[in-house]
Amino acid sequence: MPEWMEVPPTAGLPLFWRDFIGRAASVPLEEFLARWLGVPWVRLECSGTSALVIALTTLARISTRRKVILPGYTCPLVALAVLHCGLVPVVCDVAPGTFDYCPATLNRLCDRDTLAVIATHLGGRVADLATISAVTQRQGAFVIEDAAQSLGAQWKGQRAGTVGDIGFFSLAAGKGLTLYEGGVLVARDPEVRRALQATSERIAPYRLLWELRRSFELIAYGISYRPSLLRLVYGMPLRSALRKGRLVAAVGDEFSAAIPIHRVGAFRRAVGARAAVRLPAFIEDLSIQADPRKKMLESIEGITVIGDPEGSQGTWPFFMVLMPSARARDLALDRLWRAGLGVTRLFIHALPDYQYLSRQLGDCEVNNARDFAARMLTISNSSWLRERDFERICAELTGVLRDSGQH
Repeated sequence: MPEWMEVPPTAGLPLFWRDFIGRAASVPLEEFLARWLGVPWVRLECSGTSALVIALTTLARISTRRKVILPGYTCPLVALAVLHCGLVPVVCDVAPGTFDYCPATLNRLCDRDTLAVIATHLGGRVADLATISAVTQRQGAFVIEDAAQSLGAQWKGQRAGTVGDIGFFSLAAGKGLTLYEGGVLVARDPEVRRALQATSERIAPYRLLWELRRSFELIAYGISYRPSLLRLVYGMPLRSALRKGRLVAAVGDEFSAAIPIHRVGAFRRAVGARAAVRLPAFIEDLSIQADPRKKMLESIEGITVIGDPEGSQGTWPFFMVLMPSARARDLALDRLWRAGLGVTRLFIHALPDYQYLSRQLGDCEVNNARDFAARMLTISNSSWLRERDFERICAELTGVLRDSGQH
């Protein structure tokens, strides 16, 4: 990869000029997504986080329960959304070597005061919904599927995000489909759908200044999301943060407790509708491209590529690679993080270890989540990452394992 180019950390659907000024799409964005997901209704929101806030606000109005269980390794915005709604976040450890809940711990924490368990489909991968469903059914809790990073994934023939009581997706920058910021809500039960819509109409008004800002950001994203400009808008800020040792900033984990909630305007809806028609083929192409790359990574003795439960099929915006030790992972990042090849980290910490969450979450036993955060790195599956560059990444990982004595 030439020094003046940069591979994005995740394979997002590129936007073209005709997405902004082309002919109107044949169907609105919400209708397209509903058909593709196989559901009767979707609700478009201004972000995945706002979609979660609307879901939790709705459930809190129809239940007196207050606890929301979330995995120890996930996006900090999930915890912030729970706190925003005045609910009690309960952090559950994950099983060793995965982002899925530890079944025994989940069973112990889920009780008659549990409003919902958040099932997280992370990085295009699919969560173990069977275990979560079994636990929640015993206690009468709702299942909220966080499919923010996994739009298009499937769990046993159903679209991820449409299996639980409520599901939400993100249309943020770098996602498979983006409005720069956007979210999608789905729900199985008609009464819950009506309640979600009522909540959204009540707490998500149209805000002109926010929509103007997001529209300009979307246009800038459409222009800059390409290897020739990503070094300027992504690579340079990344390297600056790394030089200063600001790892949380480097991966974009610095979040405010203030969550913007507003309606998405007509312009961004139209851009999304034009781009969405390319999404199914784009996801299929990524899966085809991922297969030989995944096999190449799996051939390296000592590392684990995170996959999906049997009968499930995730999307492949990037690979989550688990190194044998934190030292090996850090050595790999020393060689690759600044190289412009789309190698990075997903979330820096387990949830309780973020400074801005530690007081609210308190002491949590999440040793497996901490281990996962310490050993995991991600590798982009962007089509802009050439095969010889992917081979270079694999060679560097092999060298790291050899040099660290873990090959």
